[in-house]
Amino acid sequence: MEQDSVRTYRLRGSRITAPQQSALDKYWGIYGMQYSEDFIEIPALFPDSSKIVLEIGFGMGEATALIGRDFPDTGFIAVEVHKPGIGKLMARIEELALSNVRIIEGDAHPILKTMIADNSVDAIHLFFPDPWPKKRHNKRRIVNNEFLKLIHPKIKAGGYIHIATDWVPYAEYIQEVFTPSTLFTGGVVARPEWRPVTRFEGQGITKDHQVTDLRYFKA
Repeated sequence: MEQDSVRTYRLRGSRITAPQQSALDKYWGIYGMQYSEDFIEIPALFPDSSKIVLEIGFGMGEATALIGRDFPDTGFIAVEVHKPGIGKLMARIEELALSNVRIIEGDAHPILKTMIADNSVDAIHLFFPDPWPKKRHNKRRIVNNEFLKLIHPKIKAGGYIHIATDWVPYAEYIQEVFTPSTLFTGGVVARPEWRPVTRFEGQGITKDHQVTDLRYFKA
């Protein structure tokens, strides 16, 4: 089965609030990008950015907006499939007057294949991806050998992927995927100060969920 035929995200309700829809209507032409089969001209998109980060699955965009604010010299390409989160992030981008964040609506797999050129991003952020905890759903986890093969050429030499998860079995599984790979080196790291603790993460912490950060550098 081809990777694109296995959905790695959960289809949530499509209910969108009036403010989120308003932000989509107002700001899509400024901050949004449709899926395309052409590579993004990243230098033209972020002419003043010294580094480029691709974030996969930003949820409601809370961390994305704060990291974008804290690193104004870095360009962020944020990918998400759910319109409520896209609208919410667009509102935050406007509120914080950020010029270094752009959003692509869609599934990360085809976007990586057709829109992100090789050796074009310095880092990939994958924060709290769906752990698909039931064994029969494990094949839907975004992290697998095919994913490693897909992202490896996109990352510049010396670049990395940073993953955070609050599901210990998923953290262990991620290590099982990366450890034998010759494409990346790394492992568990302390939570970096630059990664904000979002409302979602805070709720997990109050439930005694253990958050694991992992960083793997391109070999």
